[in-house]
Amino acid sequence: MNASCQLKDQILEAALPDIVFDGWSDLTLTKAIDTLGLDKDIYRATFPAGVADVIAHFSDWADRQMLDQLDATNIEDMRIRDRIRRGVLTRLDVLAPHKEAVRLAMHYWAAPHRGAKAGKNLWHTADRIWQWAGDVSTDYNRYSKRALLSALLASTTYTWLKDDSEDLADTHKHLDQKIERIMKMGQFIGKLKCNKKTTAQAV
Repeated sequence: MNASCQLKDQILEAALPDIVFDGWSDLTLTKAIDTLGLDKDIYRATFPAGVADVIAHFSDWADRQMLDQLDATNIEDMRIRDRIRRGVLTRLDVLAPHKEAVRLAMHYWAAPHRGAKAGKNLWHTADRIWQWAGDVSTDYNRYSKRALLSALLASTTYTWLKDDSEDLADTHKHLDQKIERIMKMGQFIGKLKCNKKTTAQAV
């Protein structure tokens, strides 16, 4: 991890406890920088687009935490759907201590003029999960799989935010139903091209 990313992580992690109370705002971020004893000018130097850049980094931070947790998983004998399921649920597990921050981030991205950047963040997460799952395709299947997983991530995260069932049963049910529906469409697998380290089972 380079120094710039480390600094972004420090600012984000210092801000997360206050976001639940004060939301994603310039004030919250400048307070975090004060807490770290840094110069206020570092905020805009590090996040030129302000809050939008910070929330985008929050997504990247969660992705990296997710991959760290997934790193020890032996996926060789796992079905494709189970790999994807594991990736999605691991990301939600990473975000569980910051559920209100996720809720407020989704509210922030809901503004129409922010849709493109929100979609880019989702796509990046989907790409990382597919790469972890072993997919290295470069043809049209690459884009269709990532588009479908982006939609699945969005709907499952929304369900998770409202879920007060025991052991997140509603979230698991929603995710399983969505994956099953996509598998039946025959588009989720496509022509899965795996790296040499993994051998993906079809279903």
